[in-house]
Amino acid sequence: MIVERTDFVSVPVTDLERSTAFYRDVLGLEQTGHGAWPEFRLGENAFLYLLDPTNIGQEFRGPHTAPLALRVPDVDAARRELEERGVAFHGDTFDTGVCHMAHFTDPDGNVLMLHRRYAA
Repeated sequence: MIVERTDFVSVPVTDLERSTAFYRDVLGLEQTGHGAWPEFRLGENAFLYLLDPTNIGQEFRGPHTAPLALRVPDVDAARRELEERGVAFHGDTFDTGVCHMAHFTDPDGNVLMLHRRYAA
């Protein structure tokens, strides 16, 4: 099997309107899909797709707990910007010795992370 790229990542939500506003207005992501299937551009090659499980006959079983890493030019600057917009982060920005990470959640508790690798 050859994987050419990641087309989209699905994020389960309970309120499409609230989540759309969060990803568009708070995070500032470019919205490319609308209605029952909101979609947002993530950089050059992937999309984030909001999925209300009830639209496909399923239940919301809880948020993603493995973080979706959003690469940003400067984690500290992006964190300050989001904090000014009301985003609460979980703990301090973490330096792994290879990258910086700052964790937060969306309105449904899906874990997101600001991320920037600085070492080879």
